[in-house]
Amino acid sequence: MEVMTRGAAAIAARLYGERRFDGIIGLGGTAGTAIGSSAMRALPFGVPKVLVSTVAAGDTRPYVGTTDLTMMYSVVDVAGVNRISARVLANAAGAVVGMVETPVPVVEERPIIAASMFGNTTPCVDRARATLEAAGFEVLVFHATGAGGKTMESLITDGYVDAVLDVTTTEWADELCGGVFSAGPQRLEAAARAGIPQVISPGCLDMVNFGALDTVPPQFSARSLFRWNPNVTLMRTNVEENQQLGRILAGKINLCAGPVTVLWPLRGLSQLDSDGKEFWWPEADAALFEALRKDLRPDIPVVELDANINDPQFADRAAQELLAMLRTGAAGQS
Repeated sequence: MEVMTRGAAAIAARLYGERRFDGIIGLGGTAGTAIGSSAMRALPFGVPKVLVSTVAAGDTRPYVGTTDLTMMYSVVDVAGVNRISARVLANAAGAVVGMVETPVPVVEERPIIAASMFGNTTPCVDRARATLEAAGFEVLVFHATGAGGKTMESLITDGYVDAVLDVTTTEWADELCGGVFSAGPQRLEAAARAGIPQVISPGCLDMVNFGALDTVPPQFSARSLFRWNPNVTLMRTNVEENQQLGRILAGKINLCAGPVTVLWPLRGLSQLDSDGKEFWWPEADAALFEALRKDLRPDIPVVELDANINDPQFADRAAQELLAMLRTGAAGQS
């Protein structure tokens, strides 16, 4: 199977390179989905990709990865055509034809800033984004759900991104504690190695994400849990976990080859981690901060703000710090 998936990817990339097609559609069960998705993942962003699959109602991460692949659940098996599959397949064909024929709106090309966001840091990112866009930048916001962080890192590695507003580093809490939104152990490395300007904050490191309440691992049953919605349960990180997260964050930030500033909200890392809210725990936040300060390179500036991460003054300072780095870099190149 591995040989078949590699072969499918190589063939798809070669044929698209020869401009032999404008879009791709496939269907399959588990094996067909593995082969078809490998071919689709080998194609550039923007190429229409539709895959009808018997496994599309489950965990699609192994098939989609960080690409813009569209998966459609087949409802019934893909063997043969019946009154159900005929409708599903017709919809899939219509979808890929519509993608191919739909003109792409013309968008002014501007320097790109990548920003990480979660529901619990949305006010911060929305306000900072408005400032950055007013200054002439295009801001791509990535939802920190594991796939979002991986996609952001991938685009940075591929050279699409000019600076990063990484205020939501929560995926590291999931990586440490076994949550469902881990972006892997390389999270925070791409921009560091690329040497592009960064503002980094500990947004939502107060929480780990699990599925529905009954999916929380038994060892965490006595922890502080919050039902964000029927499919997402949040667990408050404790002092020991925050100490580890501080050391991890410092290690990643220490890799930075370019300008970086750490911006620290002394009044909480998320909406839930604010005075009187469910995850308010100053001692845990302090453990995170102290561990980071202890291991961080002394030449990396840390700006402490007497604010919650979602307060306007925090968002404004984050945008200002990043713009200052970008202006300094532009001046140095002139």
